[in-house]
Amino acid sequence: MTDAASHDPPGPLAPARARMHELAARYAQTLPGLDTHSLMAGLDGVTLNFMPMGERDGAYDPEHRVILINSQVRPERQRFTLAHEISHALLLQDDDLLSDLHDLFEGERLEGAIETLCNVGAAAILMPDALITELLARFGPSGRALAELIRRAEVSASTALYALAGRTEAPVIYAVCAVTRLDEETPGDDEGRPAGRALTVRVSGAAPGAKYSLRPGTPIPENHPVAVALDTQIPLAQASYIPFRSGRRMPAYVDAFPERRRVLVSFALQTRPAKDPA
Repeated sequence: MTDAASHDPPGPLAPARARMHELAARYAQTLPGLDTHSLMAGLDGVTLNFMPMGERDGAYDPEHRVILINSQVRPERQRFTLAHEISHALLLQDDDLLSDLHDLFEGERLEGAIETLCNVGAAAILMPDALITELLARFGPSGRALAELIRRAEVSASTALYALAGRTEAPVIYAVCAVTRLDEETPGDDEGRPAGRALTVRVSGAAPGAKYSLRPGTPIPENHPVAVALDTQIPLAQASYIPFRSGRRMPAYVDAFPERRRVLVSFALQTRPAKDPA
């Protein structure tokens, strides 16, 4: 189980993903709330236990009808894990979906497909379509929308980012940027700065309409709006560019929303060619 909604290309899993999303969304609609214990309200006879689990985040035991959650991981990871394990229970109740998966996959590929679907289900439970629609309508595909989704759904930044990207129709790349320590053996960045500490992309995800991606580890130049937003702790929204790792600068409208030591960003690609910013 990973602490993020799956964002890989769906391929042959597309129908199963849609079915899993439907199952989880329908389950979420029956719940009295989305706090930890309310999440369990739709599973009759299933108990919830928190306990140290080492490197494991959680598990669902269908024989004893119990969900186990690692008590030693951060709260937002516990929430996602709980929704993920609930999705395992929902999946096991759908004989047709299980049959389809066994027809398509076997062995490790089957296990991987099930884990992917349970991540899809977890995202649908914790971040209902209505919530994402509301945030996009209110804030647009922006860093602020990403920040609000993280806060209201109480999920990790990566989980919220992939869910928001999947529901964004415009060609937008979302990113979470933070200051990180670079590998001492890594050469200096494209601005000529030596290796050390630098503002970089920690995680990113592109909307279906965006044909480009932004690699984790990509440095953000010191004069870029994202860096300025982090330094000033003031949200910025302006025409600028996407600083690709190759050094290419693609024109984009940048919306940077700082939160203490990180910046939540959206890069809206321009639909018509424009001269690169100086």
